[in-house]
Amino acid sequence: MSPRAKLRLGDRIFTTSTVTAGVIILVALAAVAVFLIAQSIPALMADPAELKGSPSSFWEFVAPLAFGTVWAAFLALLMALPVSIGIALFISHYAPRRVAQTLGYIIDLLAAVPSVVFGLWGIKVLAPAVTPLYNWLVDNFGWFPLFTPPVSGTGRTVLTVAIVLAVMIIPIITAVTREVFLQTPTLHEEAALALGATRWEMIQMAVLPFGRPGMISAAMLGLGRALGETMVVAMVLSPALVISFVLTGSTNSPTIAGNIALNFPEAHGVGVNALIATGLILFAITFVINSIARVVINRRKAFSGAN
Repeated sequence: MSPRAKLRLGDRIFTTSTVTAGVIILVALAAVAVFLIAQSIPALMADPAELKGSPSSFWEFVAPLAFGTVWAAFLALLMALPVSIGIALFISHYAPRRVAQTLGYIIDLLAAVPSVVFGLWGIKVLAPAVTPLYNWLVDNFGWFPLFTPPVSGTGRTVLTVAIVLAVMIIPIITAVTREVFLQTPTLHEEAALALGATRWEMIQMAVLPFGRPGMISAAMLGLGRALGETMVVAMVLSPALVISFVLTGSTNSPTIAGNIALNFPEAHGVGVNALIATGLILFAITFVINSIARVVINRRKAFSGAN
């Protein structure tokens, strides 16, 4: 028998299919990058006066958009990640089997709700409901830079958008982390309990360390959706081309995706290229964030393997 066994027809078909799928992904990613770069060049070379708001340069035009995108997504992830991990731990290690199954189905269904529904909820229900809270925050913590007066009278602020985005990404992060926690080796959990650890101590020693790479991956999936979300931002936020950290004010930094959705229908000439160029910036932001997450995960795996 030869050292290299002959592959069966099914193995060859499967190997060819997986390689082809991987190549298609790379080709599609490269095609998107080439398209964005090619269409962005006219905007980068154009007279800044042709851009919306008449900035002194393209980078002055895109800076508030990039800031608003990262700021809103960061706030959403900051609120969603602890809640998602708590729900995932409850489903995987605390809830009775029937309750865990029901809650799991609800989480999966919530992930399938269209973003326009969340946008309507945010603008019709959440924004009016949080306006008194914003007034209270500004009245009592107006000295803090994040709550500088004046307060928005409509509730359509970056904080409202972040809350809606957090609700949207909680199902994604929860679903992934739940599956990761369920994959924790039973022997690790039983060993911790046998040593006298409480259930929470067992989770700290066995479940969370094992699931940390999965939690990072889940957080990046949620962050990716928050970065690229369009409808919620376009419907809820009252944007202005400024860089502002204030959470409760009426002047808010727009996001790239929301700005494209609002302005693309009426854009023409260099304006279209400028919007595509901002899409290139969003592409780069997403790529950098996911690359950093991948490096962190790989280092964590290498550290775990060394131990």
